[in-house]
Amino acid sequence: MNHFIDQASRHVRLNEGTAAIEQLLLECYLHPGISTKELARKALLPIPVAAAIKRELIKTGAIRQDRGVRCTAEGTRWIEEEWGYHALNKPLHQTLMDDDKDWICELKNVLSDLKHYFSLRPQADVRIDQSQCTAETSLRRAILGLRQHALIGKRILCVGDDDLVSVSIALLMKRLFPEGGHTGTTIDVVDIDERFLAFIGGIAEREKLPIRFYRHDLRQPLPAALHASYDCFYTDPPYTLSGMNLFVSRGIRALKTKKGLPIFLSFAHKSPEFMLDIQRDFIRMGLTVCANYPRFNTYEGAEMIANRSQMFLLRTTDQTAPECAGIFTDALYTGEVRQTLRTYCCKQCGDTVFVGAQGDVQTIEQLKNQGCSSCGSRTFDRVETKRPDP
Repeated sequence: MNHFIDQASRHVRLNEGTAAIEQLLLECYLHPGISTKELARKALLPIPVAAAIKRELIKTGAIRQDRGVRCTAEGTRWIEEEWGYHALNKPLHQTLMDDDKDWICELKNVLSDLKHYFSLRPQADVRIDQSQCTAETSLRRAILGLRQHALIGKRILCVGDDDLVSVSIALLMKRLFPEGGHTGTTIDVVDIDERFLAFIGGIAEREKLPIRFYRHDLRQPLPAALHASYDCFYTDPPYTLSGMNLFVSRGIRALKTKKGLPIFLSFAHKSPEFMLDIQRDFIRMGLTVCANYPRFNTYEGAEMIANRSQMFLLRTTDQTAPECAGIFTDALYTGEVRQTLRTYCCKQCGDTVFVGAQGDVQTIEQLKNQGCSSCGSRTFDRVETKRPDP
């Protein structure tokens, strides 16, 4: 079997890496008869560069010039077998790739199934900065990956997955390949929370989804078996600078060593000074910011971040390397970093309880679950918040 991408890349030296060649070949498959100008537009390349790639792909026998550019029979067979595009629902795929189309209407059955599973998921553990995004947000993340050509035929990693992005991606694949048999896409989840791993595992078994999972504390380096194995990763890390740095570093270690691989990072909206620090970290890790989508993510009951967060689309470069490669020993989660101590008053009897890492209980959710130690009431008012001196 010919490796068209490798053959073409030997003759076209691209700063964008082989990802640009892959995208041009894929566009010829998805849009037979596409013009060189449109190929350049879709790949965000200068027309002369797109034309040079086209010429090399023609030499390999993958595409041909015939009333526009289209794949040869051999090129089509290669894409369908090697990348797993055989039996793709092309009309649905084309609709989902269009930013202006209403994907919720097209995927209402998938969204309905997701909402059912989301209603059953474990409670968020705020001690490790978990927050529960909506089913629509989880599926929107999957569609963003689809539009970046980061799902079909790819190895995908979720670095933490209390938002069930793995399930959203897998159910989207089932919808795109209604005849079944698609084996090109695999999804792995790394998480410390056994509750979510078991929950995702149950869904994967019931729905026959290609999801594998690993219980792992990201303070420790990733297992060697996961290194340099993935085409992209998703993460919604703790909303601390150290949390973002650690989760992205672990994801980078898991990515293949290629330029242009996408990273989907969800993170809270922060002050300009904080965002500057984040972008400095991106630069130190050799990542570029390709896009930023404010208010992309919606959460349930996450008032501390106004129920919204942004989505960064990052890409790797030839300088990409993890900032944190060894064991992580610093403060990671918001509670650890800020060490906030809050005083709550029982509405029924007036007893006070200290809530925080150094308090009587660690979280307000835990306090509500166990109730007031004096009267058993489960309703409380916050009366005071103390933070350590800087």
